[in-house]
Amino acid sequence: MSIKKITIKDLVEKMDQKEDFLLVDCRELTEWNQGSIEGAHFYPLSKLNETHQLDIEHSKDQQIIFQCRSGKRSMAACIILKEKGYTNLSNLEGGIMAWIQDGHDVITHE
Repeated sequence: MSIKKITIKDLVEKMDQKEDFLLVDCRELTEWNQGSIEGAHFYPLSKLNETHQLDIEHSKDQQIIFQCRSGKRSMAACIILKEKGYTNLSNLEGGIMAWIQDGHDVITHE
């Protein structure tokens, strides 16, 4: 089962061009509160594991980019949804750690 990967550079380009996609942060609440990528939706992998569906308004064909700390949990989220018929999933390579290392800002929620 192949999941597309997206680089930080490609994500920034999509954001700059205001492309239609859904960015989902699948880390846990304490991590989310410490900082997230602006525009991301919070949906922890633990909840996705329980429901096996994404309770955010979208279609199964909409581009959804998952992001976590380093890329492992977001890959798991992509696999769960691919098995449920989602067709346009991508995993952000390196997660938020790569985002920060690349010099991009995060917003805090505390």
